Amino acid sequence: MNFVEELKWRGMVHDMMPGTEEQLTKEMTAGYIGFDPTAESLHVGSFAQILLLKRFQLAGHKPIALVGGATGMIGDPSGKSQERNLLDEETLQRNLEGIKRQLSKFLDFESGKPNSAVLVNNYDWMKGYDFLSFIRDVGKHITVNYMMSKDSVKKRLGEESKEGMSFTEFSYQLVQGYDFLWLYQNMNCKLQMGGSDQWGNITTGTELIRRKLSGEAFALTIPLITKADGTKFGKTESGNVWLDARLTSPYKFYQFWLNTSDEDAERYIKIFTLLDKTTIDSLIAEHKKEPHLRKLQKTLAREVTVMVHSEDDYNKAVEASEMLFGNATTDMLNRMDEDTFLSVFEGVPTFEVKKSELAKGIPFSVLAAEITKVFPSKGELRRLVQGGGLSINKQKVDNPDITIGTETLLNGKYILVQKGKKNYSIILAVD
Repeated sequence: MNFVEELKWRGMVHDMMPGTEEQLTKEMTAGYIGFDPTAESLHVGSFAQILLLKRFQLAGHKPIALVGGATGMIGDPSGKSQERNLLDEETLQRNLEGIKRQLSKFLDFESGKPNSAVLVNNYDWMKGYDFLSFIRDVGKHITVNYMMSKDSVKKRLGEESKEGMSFTEFSYQLVQGYDFLWLYQNMNCKLQMGGSDQWGNITTGTELIRRKLSGEAFALTIPLITKADGTKFGKTESGNVWLDARLTSPYKFYQFWLNTSDEDAERYIKIFTLLDKTTIDSLIAEHKKEPHLRKLQKTLAREVTVMVHSEDDYNKAVEASEMLFGNATTDMLNRMDEDTFLSVFEGVPTFEVKKSELAKGIPFSVLAAEITKVFPSKGELRRLVQGGGLSINKQKVDNPDITIGTETLLNGKYILVQKGKKNYSIILAVD
């Protein structure tokens, strides 16, 4: 399968300029995708585009990842109902470094092969461009009528829009169009790819190349990822799902993919993994026979977690899942790092005790029913112990007055109290 055929069976072609497939079949082609540096990490919403570049490279073509140091200062109006806050240079630089680190996990920048990936920052060629030169060299080739016909502009200037659109954002498509022109001239880049909301900006670039240089360039967009229930992809109740482990723990990341619906998992496994058609078709068939085993979701969660984080992070995430839903052990709990522990038990009622008090040793009944109120009374605590329903740090307790000291603490801070199968509380030792 060539690159375009591969994208088609994966459901990843939204729009494509005539001649694109022929160009890619004819020769190794340089193609680029722009990434918006509004945060120091990309999130799962960008992951389809990262994998698009990876597939492009695997097909023998040359990927260019453009980080928008210049365009990030303006803000892309596509899909936005109002003007964005502009970033200062220091924040922008920090974000650029974070995104560079992430992209290098997926693309081969180092091998020196003809199709090794290149990372560029459009600030490098825009910073010395003065305003008068830009509107003379670029602006005169694109008419206002042409710019006004773009959906991103129409929506912001329509009757339902109260905000309107600043000249800054109106000019965005010219700057992005110039990026394509610069890459075409300096790096022989003939293709720009992106999400379907970028079609207008991308075609401004192909038009600029045609009008200014009489050159031919191409465009390909993929569908914006959606969820079957209509809610936004890549969001949870606690916000964006990031690719950076510091912003979204590997456990939460794994859970995000594991909790996808059957309908979404069938689409996502094609978009977000590198598994081949035969393997995926077989998985879908198996899943339809025994959907309760959730084989699609488990495979999707494994593939993506290993790719974005590591095999070790995946194994830890699976082990952490056992904490709530399986036969976890005290040993597993002790091995768990603090971030994962807090992710697994997010939202669990937490009670505080002074570490200095714990150091003396406290009977559990006093700690849980008097100092912290994990239990409303010692009587209720004793009844639960008699029924075999109390565990401390995943260890069954048969004595309500067992002495608890600082050696009981997990990560030097926490005691996990479990009542019955799924009712948890945390005692936090504070200085």
